Formats: sequence, structure tokens, C-alpha cells
Amino acid sequence: MKIALGCDHRGLKLKLVIIDLLKDIGYEYQDFGCYNTDPVDYPDITKEVAMVVASGEFEHGILICSSGIGMSIAANKVHGIRAALCCNVLSAQRARQHNDANILCLGEGMLKQAVAMDIVKAYLSTAFEGGRHERRLNKIRQMEAA
Repeated sequence: MKIALGCDHRGLKLKLVIIDLLKDIGYEYQDFGCYNTDPVDYPDITKEVAMVVASGEFEHGILICSSGIGMSIAANKVHGIRAALCCNVLSAQRARQHNDANILCLGEGMLKQAVAMDIVKAYLSTAFEGGRHERRLNKIRQMEAA
């Protein structure tokens, strides 16, 4: 699985821990920034990650900012993106099972590091269930096309 990663200056610490986790699990990833704590505008990083996920170049993305809210709002502006802000394991599982989320958004300032790692593991290890959920996703795709 190929993962696109991005964060703003308020999500850097958590992103670095997630990179270590991805290495341990054996997932391929690319870091789209930011790379230090100098202030950046989160929509710039979000757009890069969302575009490579939407294109199919990467299967999933993970975006981190202070709350995860800005990243999720910005990512969902890109056609074909289903970004989910998750705050616990169940929300990560449901995002994948029911919504076929393709970007996980996290808030470094909202989560304990251990919980964030559990969320990432749950997100990456959970598959889309299809079935009745596919019908609902098709309705979302129709909304995007309008």
C-alpha cells in the first residue's frame, strides 16, 4: 500500500511518529511536507496529498494538523476524495468500512500519541465493505458531478 503523508507545522511531531509506524509495518510512503515547525498554510499541503490520492498514484493519504478539521475540509474539496477526521478506532474503522475513506485526517492537539497510532493501524487494516454502502457512495459521486 502506498501512502501520501502531509502535515502543517502543528502536526509535524505526530507525522514523524506515523512515519516510524509505516516503516515498521512495511508500507511505502511519501512525505509531502511540511518538514519543520515554520508556519505553513495547511491547504497547500492538503492539496498536494489529495491530488495524488485522487489521481490513483497513492492508495491513501494521511493528513495531520492541530485539530484535523482544516485538513479534512480542504481535502474534501478535491474531486474523488473522501477524507475522514477520526478521533477513535471505531470512527477509523467505519470511515473505511462504510465510506471507503481514502484520506485519514488527524488532530495532533486532540489525540494522545498511542490513540493516534491505534487509529492509523485501524484505518490501514480495515477494508471497504461495499454492498449497501456502494449505493451511498454512488450518490456522493453524483453530487460531485453536479
